[in-house]
Amino acid sequence: MVRILHTADWQIGRQYSRFALEDAAALAEARFAAIETLAQLAAAQNVDVIVAAGDVFDSQTLGERSLRRAFNAMAGFTGPWVLLPGNHDAALSESVWTRAQRLACVPGHVHVLDKPQALVLDDLRLAILPAPLTQRQTYQDLTDWFDDAPSPAGYLRVGLAHGSAGGLLEHIDSHNLIHQDRVTRARLDYLALGDWHGTLKVNERCYYSGTPEPDRFRDNASGQALLVDLEAPGAMPSVRAVPTGRHRWVSLAYELSGDADLDLLERELSALPGQSVVELKLAGQLSLSGFDRLESLLGREQARCRAWDCRRDALGLAPTQDDLHALQADGYLRAALDQLQDMRQGPDGQAAQDALLILAGLLRDKEDRHAR
Repeated sequence: MVRILHTADWQIGRQYSRFALEDAAALAEARFAAIETLAQLAAAQNVDVIVAAGDVFDSQTLGERSLRRAFNAMAGFTGPWVLLPGNHDAALSESVWTRAQRLACVPGHVHVLDKPQALVLDDLRLAILPAPLTQRQTYQDLTDWFDDAPSPAGYLRVGLAHGSAGGLLEHIDSHNLIHQDRVTRARLDYLALGDWHGTLKVNERCYYSGTPEPDRFRDNASGQALLVDLEAPGAMPSVRAVPTGRHRWVSLAYELSGDADLDLLERELSALPGQSVVELKLAGQLSLSGFDRLESLLGREQARCRAWDCRRDALGLAPTQDDLHALQADGYLRAALDQLQDMRQGPDGQAAQDALLILAGLLRDKEDRHAR
């Protein structure tokens, strides 16, 4: 039996500009940690070979330090690593791969399959047929050559490709297409695919592994790798997904129709695993006291998360008379509060709402200072 660890879409060097710098740096760091996790997993599970089906790197201009770190992270598994250029790191005449070779940072047990030539691992009786991308987009099926590719008698045949599997991911203008019947045509025991960032079964012998570390808010079973057992040529593979991700990405949306809805929001946020990456969209209306509670809640939960993106543009202020009377304001300040309250229903309602919230905050800060 040959055991393969199928992975893809590491995207080393990916940027996370939507988040704060500290969080973006931590998310980029998690991608290096994912390689170390794969190595540890392979060693613990007696894996024979790791195959990475494209987009190992996020861009061709990755810095030397990051390039070296990526290959250093593979040290935990001394068996063969088989890496395929994808659309982000295509095997151009001058590419991230040629730089890695010049810098001599590719270890001896790492195979970069940048040409459509079979890699034959005789000790495993395994032939790996790669379809490396030599440009970012192509409209021809680069796996065509698999069909007539020879392999030694009695050897397992495994395909490695990066693109859109026929019938699943493509649309009329799709690029990097892979024929839906490639497994049968090329007599493959298994076809390891990359490009889709979630785990996806195409057929019994063909899967997308997804990225080992989630990188977007999509419910597509990302943050995994696949353990693939091949008993013998022609036998049906056994495929098992294994979690590898460090951070869970969660997108939440809430319509808050009043302060009471904050109870549900608090319960659901507090139930999230620590170090989650959270996108939170809030809409509706809250009173001034509700806004106070919300600020406290968000501050507490944000501190538990790895990265946080909260959007409150659609969340309005609906101060109650009790809110306004509780503020210690008289004279022109009281008049200003009343006027802003009336203006909330007019054409300048958003500006009036923002001003009302600011003024209320200033008055509460003043009350707090006097109380101390």
